Amino acid sequence: MSLSRSSFGSVCHLVNGKAFKPTDWSGTGVPIIRIQNLNGPDKPFNYWAGALDNQVLVKTGDLLLAWSGTPGTSFGAHIWSGPNGILNQHIFRCDLDHKAITKEWARIAVNHRLYRLIEQAHGGVGLQHVTRGMVEDLEIPLPPLAEQRRIADVLDRAEALRAKRRAALAQLDSLTQSLFLDLFGDPVTNPKNWPRVKFGDLLANIDSGWSPKCLDRPVRGEEWGILKLGAVTWCEYDAAENKALPPDVEPDTELEVKPGDLLFARKNTYELVAACALVRETPSRLLMSDLIFRFRLCPEAKVDSSFLHQLLIYPTKRREIQKLAGGSAGSMPNISKARLQTTDVEVPPLPLQREFARRVTAVEKLKTAHRASLAELDALFASLQHRAFRGEL
Repeated sequence: MSLSRSSFGSVCHLVNGKAFKPTDWSGTGVPIIRIQNLNGPDKPFNYWAGALDNQVLVKTGDLLLAWSGTPGTSFGAHIWSGPNGILNQHIFRCDLDHKAITKEWARIAVNHRLYRLIEQAHGGVGLQHVTRGMVEDLEIPLPPLAEQRRIADVLDRAEALRAKRRAALAQLDSLTQSLFLDLFGDPVTNPKNWPRVKFGDLLANIDSGWSPKCLDRPVRGEEWGILKLGAVTWCEYDAAENKALPPDVEPDTELEVKPGDLLFARKNTYELVAACALVRETPSRLLMSDLIFRFRLCPEAKVDSSFLHQLLIYPTKRREIQKLAGGSAGSMPNISKARLQTTDVEVPPLPLQREFARRVTAVEKLKTAHRASLAELDALFASLQHRAFRGEL
């Protein structure tokens, strides 16, 4: 069955939120719905205690669209499940023509088109944004209302399975942090009084990467490639985030990433800089980019790489390291080698670090199994979406 198509703007009026300054916030009043609140009901609200005449009101069940944010979390369309409130900037309230489109179908169809648009334009990594015109011009399939509800129900059930698997992975990440806190305490307050040393005293070197002009695609076969920043952005190594090196460019093999390497994002937005990833396994022929450092530990350093990884990404410690970033106005902040080398790191006894690493390895095995299951569910969902938007579901 061939589905009719229409621009999203023909079935929806977009209403932009208002900008609130910190001085506008109150401890009581009406909740201000910000981008972070779209990620879950547990995110704290700021409140507005002033007049509501000129505010954009939101009711539970409204369709909201974050036009700025991080793909995979806040960015895109959401059906608001929180309390009634008022809308902050960077979010549209989508006033739908309910005779033509349901909010459930709008969320699915818009996100599908929006994410493809972002992937084609930006690679889908880091903070992204789209304009009102781009959203209004999105061409979406528009089957009859009954068919929209049926297809949305099928896709929602498949998405619920994916959400459960992602939640399980998130719980395992929380378990690792809980294990760290239990054994070592918060590294910044250091309640167990572990000795502190300069980070540079633990390192044989901090290797810098290389960013030649690459092909606009990932590696194929035996090609050499350069890791993109997305390979470490989420503190988990992702070898798929790479670009192929042109065949006429000689690779610098000294920069090839190997299992056991500890990689660090030296430059990114303030939100994402100082990400650190431990390479547990990797394909060969992938090189570091110049936005990534590699920490090489001294052979005599009494520190385990798995412990060090978790130390550097522990939330309070990472925020401390992010403060080392500097940069000119309008540029992405950068953390220098010199500043990293002089920062203090906590060093518990090596046997305790290794016990922690053993437990982390067990957790990682569970995460590997969950990721494999999630990959299968992702493939199923993509297939269902493809069939749905071609009128074959």
